[in-house]
Amino acid sequence: MPEQDAWNQIWELNHRVTDLGEPLALTDETRALLRDTAAEVAIAPEEAASALHGDVSAAALLKEIAKRIRVGSRRLSRAIAEAMKHEEAGDLEAARVPLLELLDVEIVPFYRELAQVQLDALDES
Repeated sequence: MPEQDAWNQIWELNHRVTDLGEPLALTDETRALLRDTAAEVAIAPEEAASALHGDVSAAALLKEIAKRIRVGSRRLSRAIAEAMKHEEAGDLEAARVPLLELLDVEIVPFYRELAQVQLDALDES
């Protein structure tokens, strides 16, 4: 399970760097945050380590981490909402479809786990 505070820090840091144009201060703390959260969003340790050697590549890593968190969260929310709509209508097979489709494309382990929990709950219905 990801560290919620770390994901919030990523969001805030990405906002400052990407949206506000602040330079990325590549401190030991920032490196640790990027390295640890990269692993949580399925970025290979070697790729993260390589990116942390320079400001430009570290900023790109930050942007990719934030993107995976944001896009995965939206994808999961849509899939759950769609599944719930079908479940409430009594169509469990149709309810499984958006969750299975999410599992076909989602790479963030936490979001995959949540989708699987939803699928398992449907199977218990």
